[in-house]
Amino acid sequence: MWVYLFEEGGKHLRKILGGKGADLAEMTQLGLPVPPGLTVTTEACREFFTHGQKFPPGLEDELREKLRTIEAKTGKKLGDPSNPLLLSVRSGAPISMPGMMDTVLNIGLNDRTVEGLERLSGSRRFALDCYRRLLQMFGRIVLGINGEKFEKIFNSAKEKRGVKLDLELDAEALAEVVEEYKRLIKEETGRDFPQDPWEQIFMAVTAVFKSWYTPRAIVYRRVNQIPDDLYTAVNVQTMVFGNLSPDSGTGVVFTRNPSTGEKKLYGEYLSFAQGEDVVAGIRTPKPVESLKEEAPALYEQLAQICERVERHYKDMQDMEFTVEKGKLYMLQTRAGKRTAQAALTIAVSMVQEGLIDIQEALLRVQPNQLVQLLHSHIDPKADVKPIAKGLPASPGAAVGRVVFDVDEADRRGSQGEAVILVRPETTPEDIHGMVAAKGVLTSRGGMTCHAAVVARGMGKPAVVGCEEIKIDLQKEKFYAGDVEVNKDDIITIDGASGSVILGKAPMVEPEIGKELGQLLAWADEARTLKVRANADTPVAAAKARSFGAEGIGLCRTERMFNAQDRLPIVQEMILSPTDEDRKRALEKLMPMQKEDFKQIFREMKGLPVTIRLLDLPLHEFLPRIDELIEEVATLRLTGKDLEALKVKEKILKKAQELAEHNPMLGHRGCRLSIRYPEIYEMQTRAIFEAATELAKEGVTVDLEIMLPLVGIAEEIAQLRRLVEQKAQEVMEQRGIKVNYSIGTMVEVPRAALTADEIAKHAEFFSFGTNDLTQTTFGFSRDDAEAKFIHEYLDRKILEVNPFEVLDRQGVGKLMKIAVELGKSTRKDLKVGICGEHGGEPSSIEFCHSLGLDYVSCSPFRVPVARLAAAQAKLKEEKVSLSPQKGD
Repeated sequence: MWVYLFEEGGKHLRKILGGKGADLAEMTQLGLPVPPGLTVTTEACREFFTHGQKFPPGLEDELREKLRTIEAKTGKKLGDPSNPLLLSVRSGAPISMPGMMDTVLNIGLNDRTVEGLERLSGSRRFALDCYRRLLQMFGRIVLGINGEKFEKIFNSAKEKRGVKLDLELDAEALAEVVEEYKRLIKEETGRDFPQDPWEQIFMAVTAVFKSWYTPRAIVYRRVNQIPDDLYTAVNVQTMVFGNLSPDSGTGVVFTRNPSTGEKKLYGEYLSFAQGEDVVAGIRTPKPVESLKEEAPALYEQLAQICERVERHYKDMQDMEFTVEKGKLYMLQTRAGKRTAQAALTIAVSMVQEGLIDIQEALLRVQPNQLVQLLHSHIDPKADVKPIAKGLPASPGAAVGRVVFDVDEADRRGSQGEAVILVRPETTPEDIHGMVAAKGVLTSRGGMTCHAAVVARGMGKPAVVGCEEIKIDLQKEKFYAGDVEVNKDDIITIDGASGSVILGKAPMVEPEIGKELGQLLAWADEARTLKVRANADTPVAAAKARSFGAEGIGLCRTERMFNAQDRLPIVQEMILSPTDEDRKRALEKLMPMQKEDFKQIFREMKGLPVTIRLLDLPLHEFLPRIDELIEEVATLRLTGKDLEALKVKEKILKKAQELAEHNPMLGHRGCRLSIRYPEIYEMQTRAIFEAATELAKEGVTVDLEIMLPLVGIAEEIAQLRRLVEQKAQEVMEQRGIKVNYSIGTMVEVPRAALTADEIAKHAEFFSFGTNDLTQTTFGFSRDDAEAKFIHEYLDRKILEVNPFEVLDRQGVGKLMKIAVELGKSTRKDLKVGICGEHGGEPSSIEFCHSLGLDYVSCSPFRVPVARLAAAQAKLKEEKVSLSPQKGD
């Protein structure tokens, strides 16, 4: 069956009816006022693309049969001039993709039925307004005509009559617009606008199918990791008209505030309008609460429906409605897109209200959403003076350079530049620029316009409907009162207050609030996987602890070498001609390293700290060869500073000696210290002097020493002896024993494949999945991401970037082998992960399935990892949790 009437479906058929179709069917089953309609299934869409973009056999016949049932229900008939049935044709994928695919309204109107609509409504203006909307949408979406050409005709009609608003155009003006639109369609396509309503329907369904593969839909799916093979359903529904009369209108309502999570109806209503007028941001609507005063009975009915539907779905709903001559109709419901703060507040509140249980609350919040809560916001104590104020559409603060062009925002933002996209309004075609920008500012639109909904879904700060700013797209500037803001000027937008500030506003660090603390306490009770942090400084260690890290899984000692006061000493060590000279330089570094370790140990208060000994190749601490050549050439030409020339020549010579064709696979990690053992000897001494001194103060140290880039068992065997010997020497000198363990990073395939041999000398493994991914694929990450990864993703050679989401089939298989082999040798082997994947939810789920002991990630992703680890456990089995935990 390709087609389902609404009364034949339900939410259990979401996969084949899509989200919109399943929910319309569900509301119909609940007896809510839903205009009759039907859904063409996602399977029909799949078959459409499988068979060369042709309808599957039987689809047209099923559509005709089911539409006759709708004709019988409504008493209206397609193409009947006396009582025409008019329809909307909308997309509806199984996973909500707001604004990304196409809609066509008023299907069924033609030169004859528009006269019937005029007689039935008693309004020629209304009938012509509906017809011009159909011509415009059909022309743009179905026939592929540039929408600006229709806008130009419409704006010319308004200018000709000296009016600003669409509503001010009379019937005579709209009749002219209709004729101009029909003429444009004939010029652009070589044929007249189709007068047969059945042809209109079939062409509109085809266009909605095709919109699954529009660039904006593809980008949205990639950003939100939605599979391409879900496809879209098509919903064909009887039209109701919000543009019929003053007591008609259209609106969007959320059952709770999608920005804050407050339990209060939130939305907008536009009288004398159709649905696209609200979401397109063309007119700024009123808050839905205004209906309390204007139509109290209607508002009460809407509030009751919202309460009933939310309780039915046990989730916050985003609902579209239309009022036709005072009568309420529900056109859509779906789980509302929400900010991280709203998701958190709603999940915790619904547990407290008894609507959902703790397990559901934990599964309801997406781990990556928590990142939004842990970013800086404008310092409330700062004296900032906004130059303009709009609607606070999506919270968070963003700072960046002003960019007006969507493609430019995409290009510059993708290159790592902080930009703010400034537009009169955004459209679905702008999605790529919105993804790349740090934030979005529009001069038009309301709280449920496209920019607001999409920004909230992406967790991106947005200020919309900022009517105080006047944008000049041609000159690439905007004015806020007397203030002129040009392209590339820096502004700050505050999506929580709606403020626009010239320059960079002062920011403050976030904290874990009560609701997040409650959710994470529930997560901690549910999970078995421990969460550590990658931290190289006391400040990072303190931040990690404040976010709930249970230790440091990776402390990179080379980061300590890069400090300004140390780099000259490191360079002195590298340039040393003899072992003795090298040791003297290292002796200068040792007290600095010791102090680093003391501060980190003290900050961690007895939690485990894994210190990775030096990993980087030595040339990384020297200036680039091309820069040195230029400096040496300049000094030789000027002949002014012979002493500086000698130094630079010496550094250049050493840099050239150390240069490697492939440094990632070259002289680094454990290989470096096998050649220069004095480096690891100095670091070991610094670690154990720090630990013994703190032990005297009564500070507990849980120490793990990690040897990097081991691929041969004998490498770790030799270096283990070096570490143990130096550790023993320091402990004997101090008369204090410190418990410690020695392990390795598994970051080359050979280490995984010989893990049973390596485990004889290692008490723990930590997967360095950044390098393990590079060495498994044979990719250089920087080159791959710059040159071809994006094409591999576009062409579906790769489903996801393996440097962002763990490659389970390749890297994951090596990890599984390493765990099994390692534990076959050492049953109590501790195993963790410290690559960037340790903070990515899908990768964390895989680590849980392998039975790892911990994941380690950046401090700001620790809450993400805590929640993801809990979700991994909950998906595996239901656990009993206490609502009081963490209150």
